[in-house]
Amino acid sequence: MSSPHEFLNPASWKPARGYSNGVAASGRTLYLGGMIGWNGQQEFETDDFIGQTAQALRNIVEVLAEAGAGPEHLVRLTWYVTDRDEYVARLPEMGAVYREIIGKHFPAMALVQVVALVERRAKVEIEATAVVP
Repeated sequence: MSSPHEFLNPASWKPARGYSNGVAASGRTLYLGGMIGWNGQQEFETDDFIGQTAQALRNIVEVLAEAGAGPEHLVRLTWYVTDRDEYVARLPEMGAVYREIIGKHFPAMALVQVVALVERRAKVEIEATAVVP
């Protein structure tokens, strides 16, 4: 599915991999709160980093669907992880899970390591912004 947005990468820059440097979009803006790796009943099904990431991404897709949107409408993701080293070490798995759930759509992204998240078992939290034309 192609994106309705314009991805911004200056011609003289090396292409971004797995994210975009910027996104131009217009339309109805959706702001999603931080999604963590628990299900809709607020229960963790795993303590595995990749498993929690997959659930957080599925949660994003479900909330987008409530507004008639999909992953192709995402313009920004902000990731908060409790272990940067695990994130980096598991990037191949992360990429596979991301592409399975979100597809080959790479909005502007930032990743921050934090000491902890409010939910003690949470290893990742992802905020999302989407724009529906």
